[in-house]
Amino acid sequence: MSRESSLLPEIYDRLLQAYGPQHWWPAEEPFEVMVGAVLTQSTAWTNVEKAIDSLKSAGALEPAALRRLSLHEVAVLVRSSGFYHVKARKLKALVEWLGAYRDDLRRLRDRGLPELRRELLGVYGVGEETADSILLYALDRPVFVIDAYTRRTVDRIGLAVEPKSYAGYQALFMRHLPPDARLFNEYHALLVQHGKTTCRKVPRCPECCLLKVCHYGQATVKAARVVL
Repeated sequence: MSRESSLLPEIYDRLLQAYGPQHWWPAEEPFEVMVGAVLTQSTAWTNVEKAIDSLKSAGALEPAALRRLSLHEVAVLVRSSGFYHVKARKLKALVEWLGAYRDDLRRLRDRGLPELRRELLGVYGVGEETADSILLYALDRPVFVIDAYTRRTVDRIGLAVEPKSYAGYQALFMRHLPPDARLFNEYHALLVQHGKTTCRKVPRCPECCLLKVCHYGQATVKAARVVL
């Protein structure tokens, strides 16, 4: 058994014990998850929540309603999310794509995962992280989402990733964990929480729940003791 195969479940257990269940994604229904995955690009979630509230208040948080609105009208509604003109174009592209499936998410869930992912990546404004967030959190497909928090924690712990790309980091989790959407959901959410609270750009290594398995953290704590 590789180090990664034994260590990844331990990391999950330590994170879960430290932070508890995260109850992700914070949305009332799958389409709201899709919209949030687009709007959260390059902005804080608090700004996304304001934009989603605006869409809800306008009765526009459904694919058909967004298709009926003009690009300008959508941009006004999502203004709080930043880059709102571009994000309006992305939302319009997303709902046009959904229209080909008659806005029926069951049709999406019936598609093969590789084909569906390729289709999503072909939608304007949908990159790998956004596509995988939609697949995992809206469609319950077993795809591990990779973001900056996950990369940072993985690198500091010293897990082997080859190549150092989105696909490389994703393969680390998907090769060494069972293909379980609920597990991937909770694991990713816990890594985000850990990255926000402890494994920051300037990390809080002495209080880290992963210190025992983290090369970077152990070296940092040791260096601090030497200085003292």
